[in-house]
Amino acid sequence: MKKEGASVKTRRFVSNTVVHIVLAALAILWLFPIFWVVMKSFSTDIGPYTTRFWPSELTLNNYKRLFTDTTVLNFPRMFMNTLIVAIFSCLISTFMTLSVSYCMSRLRFKLRKPFMNLAMILTLFPGFMSMVAIYYILRALGLSEGAMIRVALVMVYSGGAGLGFYVAKGFFDTIPKALDEAALLDGATNWQVFTKITMPLSKPIIVYTVLTSFMGPWTDFIFAKVICRANADYYTVAIGLWRMLEKEYITKWFTSFAAGAVLISIPISILFLVTQKFYADGLSGAVKG
Repeated sequence: MKKEGASVKTRRFVSNTVVHIVLAALAILWLFPIFWVVMKSFSTDIGPYTTRFWPSELTLNNYKRLFTDTTVLNFPRMFMNTLIVAIFSCLISTFMTLSVSYCMSRLRFKLRKPFMNLAMILTLFPGFMSMVAIYYILRALGLSEGAMIRVALVMVYSGGAGLGFYVAKGFFDTIPKALDEAALLDGATNWQVFTKITMPLSKPIIVYTVLTSFMGPWTDFIFAKVICRANADYYTVAIGLWRMLEKEYITKWFTSFAAGAVLISIPISILFLVTQKFYADGLSGAVKG
């Protein structure tokens, strides 16, 4: 019996060791490109064609240049354009997604199931398939020029947000309906049930929706490029970083491109750090309910 127990422990130790080695190798492979970009952002080397991984000298000039050299690429303006569009798109998309999800989960009405089936079919097609039609619609409405480009981008990113209700609906389905029924018997309206009962118990899905709604506009390139076209004053950071890799700019701006890649990850990281604490709070609240 002792020998069998020892052999089981040995096999378990070997299997755990192998699993940890594989996971460590995968973690290194995943973190290596990020580490390389961070090191490149502090490098004094010119251009991407270098034979050494570790920079010969570290500097902050690449970061300073993004905010001081605006003769060709105005990174501060691009950053602000993206931040404005992402914030408003996030607010509108989050409200629309959660509202539609609540209606699909809690309310019963005609054409509910056909609408859900249609929404599922539409989400199977990538959004950029409609970018040409969307551009001409925006152009007909006068939203493709000047300051209205920001409004157009917000409309594009948040317009179809309600179709992505399936994840949030699945979460709302786990909340006991007895809570809604008790509130309705006490005279509460559906809006009060949604805002005062369902939302406080749904912090994890709210955090998820906020993060995905913010990251979409923040990292999108295709729709931003189609709508902005040559209007450089309304470029987003995705377009700006792409232009830094064009052949006429890549040698001069590659290290600044790496610095810009690091900078645009900061708002998403901050948003995640601020909101992650609501996961545990929301889950504990849902269990209590």
